[in-house]
Amino acid sequence: MSAENTVKEAAPGVEGTAEIHRRGLMLVLSSPSGAGKTTISRQLLERDENLQMSISVTTRPPRPGEVDGRDYYFITPERFHEMVENNELLEHAQVFGNYYGTPRGPVEEALSKGRDVLFDIDWQGTQQLRENARGDLVSVFVLPPSAAALEERLRSRAQDSDQVIAGRMAKAAEEISHYPEYDYVIVNHVLRKSVSQAEAILRAERARQSRLIGVSDFVARLKADL
Repeated sequence: MSAENTVKEAAPGVEGTAEIHRRGLMLVLSSPSGAGKTTISRQLLERDENLQMSISVTTRPPRPGEVDGRDYYFITPERFHEMVENNELLEHAQVFGNYYGTPRGPVEEALSKGRDVLFDIDWQGTQQLRENARGDLVSVFVLPPSAAALEERLRSRAQDSDQVIAGRMAKAAEEISHYPEYDYVIVNHVLRKSVSQAEAILRAERARQSRLIGVSDFVARLKADL
């Protein structure tokens, strides 16, 4: 889907306005591990052709089924620190002893073409994006319906030991405390409804007047013809 084809999404009801185009946005989903942000992200990507995933770099080893260049770019700590020093990352953080970061170039290229970029990052990374690119940022915090549901979801993944799960549960309280810093909150009771809420947020933010380029000139010509 081209940037021009997103005009109807960005400004519903406007026809024949090819001169109006939209700058892309950065949609951030954050949550405690196991609350469902990754599943919501995957469904959004499946449903929306104009949304692409930001692929982070990380120093942690791949989990079963993960592919380099699709899920993450798996790099060495030395290379990571080099990227930080060279200002090649929009944001970066240390989580559970590993480093994560967002390469700057691919994101800036997508936004300039009117494509939206989805981020699955934590509150630390979101704070940095807010400092570096507030006008492009739309942030959503995903909350679990209960502590018991969060623990059950962590265990159902069958990826972590009891010790790791206990650590993630302990970390969840700190992570949840940052929800007021986000633009929107979704309580993930039912996945289908949570995905619909995220889609509604995306539609509304695409229609934000400040994201439409060329609309002031279009309105001026429209007024002149009235």
